[in-house]
Amino acid sequence: MRMRYRAIDTTDVEDLIRVRISTDENSYSREGLGALGITPETVRGKLSSTHKGWLCEADGRVVGFAIGDRSSGELWVIAVLPEHVNRGIGSRLLALVESWLRECGCRRLWLTTDIDTKLRAYSFYLGNGWRDDRIEHGLRYMVKDGGFPDQPCEGEPCPRAGGARRPAGGRPPFS
Repeated sequence: MRMRYRAIDTTDVEDLIRVRISTDENSYSREGLGALGITPETVRGKLSSTHKGWLCEADGRVVGFAIGDRSSGELWVIAVLPEHVNRGIGSRLLALVESWLRECGCRRLWLTTDIDTKLRAYSFYLGNGWRDDRIEHGLRYMVKDGGFPDQPCEGEPCPRAGGARRPAGGRPPFS
């Protein structure tokens, strides 16, 4: 199987949504994403402004992706098809987003995930150097400080972002 990693383009959005609705944990339907304001148009808009991501193709088919938000330092979403989990794809995609956010000047990265510690996502993030920050509004907030000065980006723009501030405590619907 030939694997290729590359930056996401706005023409990839339908493939991203296909992968996101095919996950086996924290899954959403296309309608569920739409109810949260996540549509092909809104994702394209984010990718055309403060968000950037990478995807993995296996034999030309998108099997995973991750997107970050440089305006807040947030890992907005990471998703890998169930049949491709535990192959290092998620870790590599995560590292690409983390590196980009560092280059943008983000000082602390953050994400939200389910509060259930039995889900794969929790051990995945811990294994990749993330740590618990708090549980709020039914979500687990995690942060990553390694390689970053010990100050949060949440609620403030990163120096080269040129984007709006993200308020603390908001639910990122695509994660």
